[in-house]
Amino acid sequence: MTKGDPPAPTPVLDVVVPVFNEETDLEPNVRRLHAHLAETFPYPFRITVADNASTDRTPRIAARLAAELPGTEWLRLPEKGRGRALRAAWSQSPAPVLAYVDVDLSTELTALLPLVAPLISGHSDIAIGTRLAPASRVVRGPKREVTSRCYNALLRSTLAVGFSDAQCGFKAIRRDVAVALLPLVEDTGWFFDTELLVIAERAGLRIHEIPVDWIDDPDSRVDILPTALADLRGIARLGRSLARGTLPPSTSHLARPDTARLARFAAIGAMSTLGHLLLYAALSPVLGAQVGNAFALLLCALGNTAANRRLTFGYRGRGGALRHHGRGLVVFLVGLGLTGGALAALHHALPSAGHAAELAVLLAANPVATVLRFLLLRAWVFRA
Repeated sequence: MTKGDPPAPTPVLDVVVPVFNEETDLEPNVRRLHAHLAETFPYPFRITVADNASTDRTPRIAARLAAELPGTEWLRLPEKGRGRALRAAWSQSPAPVLAYVDVDLSTELTALLPLVAPLISGHSDIAIGTRLAPASRVVRGPKREVTSRCYNALLRSTLAVGFSDAQCGFKAIRRDVAVALLPLVEDTGWFFDTELLVIAERAGLRIHEIPVDWIDDPDSRVDILPTALADLRGIARLGRSLARGTLPPSTSHLARPDTARLARFAAIGAMSTLGHLLLYAALSPVLGAQVGNAFALLLCALGNTAANRRLTFGYRGRGGALRHHGRGLVVFLVGLGLTGGALAALHHALPSAGHAAELAVLLAANPVATVLRFLLLRAWVFRA
């Protein structure tokens, strides 16, 4: 760039290519990636080659590519680790959407725009390619196929995750989400992806999955056995954190505002209110107004706490569940005081009030109890 040239526009997308001793694949595949983005991506972009301690000609090739290809950068790290490379590259990028692809480009690049579009639009927080969707087309050997499916099945059974493919080297994240999540991720190697996704899911962030076409690279540098053992240690570490309730449960203030959270809570609250009224109508003729209201509210409070725990506040697994339900019962008592007090006031003012009047009073009192319940759940029961 000469002195009179205008400054380069800030990239909307930064695609990181982490590499270690990739002197054969690096140049042709980065050129292919650059040509694809130049032809198909409608916004300014950047490609960052994150070289983590290569000992072959990779650094020289990366430096030359950065000098020749517009919008291409080279980042040199002194230590190995894909997670370490991604953390460094994403942390210093100015782009609002960050992505990474494996240098072998096993994933077909036509999926790149569908991957990042939900993040650019603000619909999602993280996007991942999945090789396990019915619409995906995958070419790989039986050993890798079995290993991948067993790994993801193990994640679902031990950590109760909802995403389907943790290790596909084709992911994107909003920069503001990355800023919040990266300090929480401990792993610096291959388990980095999985840990990031587990924390994001527990935070209630939106993880968008797209099916991809994927062809296995027979010259892959991944050593399956050490990588698998490291992944198992990572799963065990996250499992212990879940059991102790120490895994960070909520960073969603930046990406899922209270309006969105309140919408989920309101939907659950509407179902709880309906259930409360139906149960009250069934129980009060037998147990009386106050006892029937107490039982109906207790049953709905237990279901309400469980639903909000998972759907509104993003907690998964059993970690901290007993504490949440214990505090939820305290919130239940607050709601009981409000609704029970409303019934008592009705009977004091109109001793002959009928069943329809009681239901009307409960229907009027429930919104107040619901708002108070939300505030208590957010500030106390499910406090990060």
